[in-house]
Amino acid sequence: MLGDETGGVRHGRRALILVENLSVPFDRRVWQECLTLREAGWEVHVICPAGGKRDTEREAVIDGVRIHRYPLRAATGGPAGYLREYGSALWHTLRLARKVGPVDVVHACNPPDLLFLPARWLKRRGARFVFDQHDLVPELYLSRFDRGEDLLYRAVCALERMTYRAADVVLATNESYRDVAVSRGGRRAEDVFVVRSAPDTARFRPVPPEPELKRGKPHLLCYLGVMGPQDGVDYALRALARLRDELGRTDWHAVFVGGGDTFDAMVELSRRLGLADRVEFTGRVPDADLVRYLSTADVCLSPDPRNPLNDVSTMNKVLEYMVMGRPIVSFDLKEARVSAGDAAVYAPANDESAFARLVALLLDDPEKRALMGKAGQERIGGPLAWRNSQRALLDAYAAALSAGARGRAGTGPRR
Repeated sequence: MLGDETGGVRHGRRALILVENLSVPFDRRVWQECLTLREAGWEVHVICPAGGKRDTEREAVIDGVRIHRYPLRAATGGPAGYLREYGSALWHTLRLARKVGPVDVVHACNPPDLLFLPARWLKRRGARFVFDQHDLVPELYLSRFDRGEDLLYRAVCALERMTYRAADVVLATNESYRDVAVSRGGRRAEDVFVVRSAPDTARFRPVPPEPELKRGKPHLLCYLGVMGPQDGVDYALRALARLRDELGRTDWHAVFVGGGDTFDAMVELSRRLGLADRVEFTGRVPDADLVRYLSTADVCLSPDPRNPLNDVSTMNKVLEYMVMGRPIVSFDLKEARVSAGDAAVYAPANDESAFARLVALLLDDPEKRALMGKAGQERIGGPLAWRNSQRALLDAYAAALSAGARGRAGTGPRR
């Protein structure tokens, strides 16, 4: 068992994982963590919002994991909408945590950096607190709202500090996030564990390409992921317009898979750019359809612009492109290079013309595409494999449990 390999995790422990921004098991990182813990002998509970079209049941037991879901209306109308959303989520989380009862570890996944509140309530009842930092919320605020370092920015910085202070250990998705936890969060380096997200290789396997998905064109371009203000779908669309107008390339069809706050705006932008006849927006699709698109794609797009969040964040879409053996065009971001390595080519940050030129270069070089795809699969099967993150996750849980022996005064940040 995994628990036996990492030392100190005993069978019969209870863990409660708190999630606010996605349902489970739709949140793939959280679901892999759940299964890893269950396989190591933990009894795992999850509290999360219900999904709109999937994960709709209020109570479910899936693969031995007990999931407790609550209704949640996504924020609209700017920061005030987020305050309403988060207030409702906190109320439901506390309500359901009381129902679950005592646990050994409470594992809170951000955003938002508010789940330390129910975590602190559970800590007073004997639980240890694992903070799973999916996003740097201060950087997310700067990148999403373009309001500068205003009062709300200072507030989210304060919430992040309180979360770091309350946690027994921190899970970071990459080394950049780990550095922030140590430098800005004041955490001891030995209390921060890098648990990288990784695709489920059992779910993502290439299938034979389907030429009809190319809509009569020689090549298919594919974007997969969330469509929010900071995700760069607008950069991708403008780059495709430049591919057509500046480079004279019309030998491609593009498909954009996913949804988000800016979905409708991106559909409208594609119309304004004259791309409606060659760019297809699918919304969210079942995994089987996603695999079909990725297996057929000649080039995959990672157009996240450089901003305070993106430069230091690991993009799940990049990892999913890699596991499917697809070559990638990306802007030159620090963590994009760490993840993709030779599986991507890199345009200068936010340079749409250069991005278009790299797309054209790959369309004309099938041998390079094949080599890049192989490089990506080798990275996913090696240094970026989930088995490495499994070990780090269980080490973090063992450290959280042992924190009690050091005394509660030792659980806060150390400088």
